[in-house]
Amino acid sequence: MQFSILDLAVVAEGSDARQAIANSVALAQAAEGWGYHRFWLAEHHNMPGIASAATAVLIDHVAGHTKSIRVGAGGIMLPNHAPLAIAEQFGTLATIHGPRIDLGLGRAPGGDGAVMHALRRGQSRNEDFPNDVVELLRYLGPHRPGAPVAAHPGEGTNVPAWILGSSLYGASLAAALGLPYAFASHFAPGDLDEALALYRARFQPTEFGERPRFMLAVNVIAADTDEQAQRLRTSQMISFARLRLGMPGLLPPPVDDILDAVPVRILPTVEHALSVSAVGSPQTVAAELDRLIARHRPDEVILVGNIYDRAARHRSFAIAAEILRARAETAPA
Repeated sequence: MQFSILDLAVVAEGSDARQAIANSVALAQAAEGWGYHRFWLAEHHNMPGIASAATAVLIDHVAGHTKSIRVGAGGIMLPNHAPLAIAEQFGTLATIHGPRIDLGLGRAPGGDGAVMHALRRGQSRNEDFPNDVVELLRYLGPHRPGAPVAAHPGEGTNVPAWILGSSLYGASLAAALGLPYAFASHFAPGDLDEALALYRARFQPTEFGERPRFMLAVNVIAADTDEQAQRLRTSQMISFARLRLGMPGLLPPPVDDILDAVPVRILPTVEHALSVSAVGSPQTVAAELDRLIARHRPDEVILVGNIYDRAARHRSFAIAAEILRARAETAPA
């Protein structure tokens, strides 16, 4: 089972976007040495605490500073873009960096109505998502004689595509198209079990894939002790609570008591949203990862870990990689 990282180029309080981007590059370089398979970045707009809005640009930057790890989008919010433009962007990335570029596709807008207006796109684009996905894949596929439009670069690059989602819709679409499916369980776990069962039951082999392939997103915060990890986790909890309250901002430093920073009325919402998590000492994290993997049987796990301190964040991902490498070495053939 492969393991990967999902990064948002998170901007911490007291820092800026330039430093956040440098941190992403440093993490990707370290992840390459730790044995991670992919390093994905995600499209979000109008979010001061996220520096990955121009996702393809940042993918190019990270790929240019790494050697072997796969780099891609987790994901591109396709309703914000013309399929041809994304095919040209990712075709260019694949032409520059070779066959280690991935393209995860999401249906969410990556922002609110004001963002969609600023992007000159409409909510109705969501209805075109299935057709837009197929159109995009055709642009990245083999040469089509007589096609009125082709992606140059793009045609023939066959950039691997994933459907991303947090509902039954994405699971159904991925199954129908024969595409791999990544579920956003790290912040929206409500439909995880039902969506996964539907995806596996309805999967249809196509030119895009012969068997179902499922990626589970897990929040991982590992430290030397459970207490240290739980304290580090408060940064992510505060950030998520502020987002839910309509006050997104920079990633805050951790606190000793979460109730000093998060209203008690919203704490259950935060806990549920972040419930697919492994937080604690190496032993605790290993046990929780084993439980999640045994329950959902993913082909791959992608780890999310928004930790305020850069050294602590690297330490957390290094611990997780050691756990998952050891698990792979002892797994039955």
